[in-house]
Amino acid sequence: MEEQSYNIKIIPPKEYLPYVFLGVGIILILFLAVLSINGIKESRYIGRTEANTINISAEGKVFGKPDIGQINLSVVTQAASVSAAVTENNDKMNKITKAMKDLGIIEDDLRTASYNINPSYQYTAGKSTIIGYEVSQTLEVKIRDLNKTSQILEKSASLGANQVGSLSFTVDDTENLKAEARQQAIEKAKKKAQDMENKLGIRLGKIIGFNEYEVSPISAYDGFGGIGGGGAEKAVPAPQIQPGQNEIIVNVDLIFEVR
Repeated sequence: MEEQSYNIKIIPPKEYLPYVFLGVGIILILFLAVLSINGIKESRYIGRTEANTINISAEGKVFGKPDIGQINLSVVTQAASVSAAVTENNDKMNKITKAMKDLGIIEDDLRTASYNINPSYQYTAGKSTIIGYEVSQTLEVKIRDLNKTSQILEKSASLGANQVGSLSFTVDDTENLKAEARQQAIEKAKKKAQDMENKLGIRLGKIIGFNEYEVSPISAYDGFGGIGGGGAEKAVPAPQIQPGQNEIIVNVDLIFEVR
């Protein structure tokens, strides 16, 4: 068997060291350059945001005819015992609830807003004595046919609702009205920007920020507390209710670049 010889040359690692150091140095330089560029961009942006912008505000206002009403019908009953007060109060409220349904109010638009039972005290010579109990119950009614508002007030009072109030009128779907008010506010803000360019001698660039604040007042009528027939059906004059119009208000802030 013939002998074979191999010539293997081992290159010492020290011959590669200059290339390794060079590669690491290049990577480090590139990394630092990227960080530096990002830092410059960020600092320029921050500077421009704080010093080279202007904030212009405007308000848009539109009116909408209410199509939803809401009212609270309360029965407050006093009796010598809890059971007597509860029985009388429940009887009145059940009649009122039935009457609301007879007037076309659906089940989902009737909600018991509160129900309370409290003792009534008499104070003599520094001592308190329970002399009876008071039961109060409030039914929240949503009115979708506003033409029935006066009937609802009249009927509930005649059936024993002795605290009636918090009548309010709202627009059920306000999205279109909000959009109209928003557009109105934006156009006003842009016109303000043009006026300021002329008066201040500045040049405004693109819009770089936008904020919106909504204010939606609700027309309300609250003046029915203390009416009611005490449980027996009596003729109660129906008030004339005028829903009027609701204001939808949107305020906007536009942030412009100053060139």
